[in-house]
Amino acid sequence: MEVLLHQIDAFADAPFSGNPAAVMPLPSWLPDELLQNLAEENNLAETAFYTAQLPPEAAQTPDAPTDRPVFHLRWFTPAAEVDMCGHATLASAAQILEDLHPGVDRVSFYTRSGWLHVDRTDDDEYVLDLPAVGSVETDPDPALVDALGVRPVRAYSGPDEVLVLASESEVREATPLLGAFPPLPRGAIIAAPGDEVDLVSRFFAPGVGIPEDPVTGSAHAQLVPLWAERTGRSLVVARQLSRRGGALRCELVGDRVLLIGRCRRYLDGVVQLSD
Repeated sequence: MEVLLHQIDAFADAPFSGNPAAVMPLPSWLPDELLQNLAEENNLAETAFYTAQLPPEAAQTPDAPTDRPVFHLRWFTPAAEVDMCGHATLASAAQILEDLHPGVDRVSFYTRSGWLHVDRTDDDEYVLDLPAVGSVETDPDPALVDALGVRPVRAYSGPDEVLVLASESEVREATPLLGAFPPLPRGAIIAAPGDEVDLVSRFFAPGVGIPEDPVTGSAHAQLVPLWAERTGRSLVVARQLSRRGGALRCELVGDRVLLIGRCRRYLDGVVQLSD
């Protein structure tokens, strides 16, 4: 059995930047154990698998789109399936709109997080529409603060733990001890006002097999509402300060967050699976 494999850098503003995602189209779903093995073999932060076969419940949702191609999408880290992944969704949309539907500029995915939508702009940027994620201000976890080696000025809890630092240099220079991380539902974000952009951040999720993620779309679904409230502006220009780095233009629109970025294809290949 042969399965196509596309590796695409999402939120990439230059070659060898952004966040690499493996995108693997499937005619139908393979066993979950095999999907997890493939994600582990790919050894990227996320592998996205999609099929054109929607589950029965997808058609019953009130916001099911009818004016564009639709797919069922799932995401796996090397260690686990996850509920949300922004960059692998953007990469999947780029592959579909370039290879399968070159005359179309909109695609939607049914996922664990509901319907997600991606639009392609006239200048070949991609706009990812995610649900905004809420956070609750809290006292920082001392064990997490020690593991990250930072001095937060504020802390928030949501799907990810957010520690707000005073400056971009503190985010850039942080040297976390990943083995000392306390158990977390997903990951931890350190963020601060940027020197040249509105928001800079880094993302760590060693518990789900991601030591440091290069550019994290889902983290910005949580960060952008915080920054919009902080700045009083719905538009947020962001940069993730991983070694690869990546750029996002973000907008809070009601209860949705729009993430805008470019995709760069790195490779196309074929995976050989035994029957």
